[in-house]
Amino acid sequence: MSNPLPDPFADRPDWAPLPPRPVETVPATGGTELRGRRVLVGLPGLGWRGDLRADERVVQGSRTYVPVIPEHEWYRAEAEQVEVFAPLVPVERVWVETIGERRPATGATGATAPALRLVSLDVPERRPPTPVFEADAVTGRRVVHVDNGVERRDLRAVTETYSGADGDICVRVAPELEWYRWAWRGQAPTTLEVPVHLLWLE
Repeated sequence: MSNPLPDPFADRPDWAPLPPRPVETVPATGGTELRGRRVLVGLPGLGWRGDLRADERVVQGSRTYVPVIPEHEWYRAEAEQVEVFAPLVPVERVWVETIGERRPATGATGATAPALRLVSLDVPERRPPTPVFEADAVTGRRVVHVDNGVERRDLRAVTETYSGADGDICVRVAPELEWYRWAWRGQAPTTLEVPVHLLWLE
């Protein structure tokens, strides 16, 4: 018989960390500055692609485009001051990631299995932040470290969960720049050991 793990913070609301604010998406057709921002591209009804960064809009004739760069290339261009190829995507096919407002916690439903969640294909759907201790795998994923109410973003998990020296369940995280530099230079990142209850999947 398989029972879900109990919520370790269920009876301790005074010290349980608040989840980070969620990532939400807004159309790039608005006036938001785009340089360096995380974006998603795609078509309603077809699908979406992430792990991209944008540069400022470009107008050609009567059309507006957004230069879009794979995130690892954007970090390399910024860190090493090199030029990289950035395809131009029509602005109406680009959505910008923003940090939304924290939503009130929802009560447990009592269900033993996760409910099927349907989404609209009209806009990119973002999941709410997920505690790392509820994730199946975290290596390489974007995480948020919440410490005393401060959200530290632009981090990647470098390990799965493990037992730390003090007996805490931990994950090692690295700044995203160093995560990508590891790929293009082979230079191992500086990592930080973070207790799992302070980490959320973004």
